[in-house]
Amino acid sequence: MKGKIGQFLGHVLPGVIRPLHVLWNEVIGFIFLVLAALVVPSIVRNLRDHDSGGVALGRLLLAVTWMAVMAYFGISSFLRARKISRS
Repeated sequence: MKGKIGQFLGHVLPGVIRPLHVLWNEVIGFIFLVLAALVVPSIVRNLRDHDSGGVALGRLLLAVTWMAVMAYFGISSFLRARKISRS
């Protein structure tokens, strides 16, 4: 009896785990892209302050760095999900 259950799980689990792994990477990628998009209003505001002579260069650089890192993680997560789904 244990052999049949082991065979069944050996056939079913790989078919379930791969789509879950792809879905996980897509959800994480979406979250990172949302975190990157949330910073856009701050970047625009700090860019206007910097152009008008305000001292917001540090905040602007920090916001752009945050957006770049989060966008990189989001895009790389989607690319990883695509790679997993094609293998």
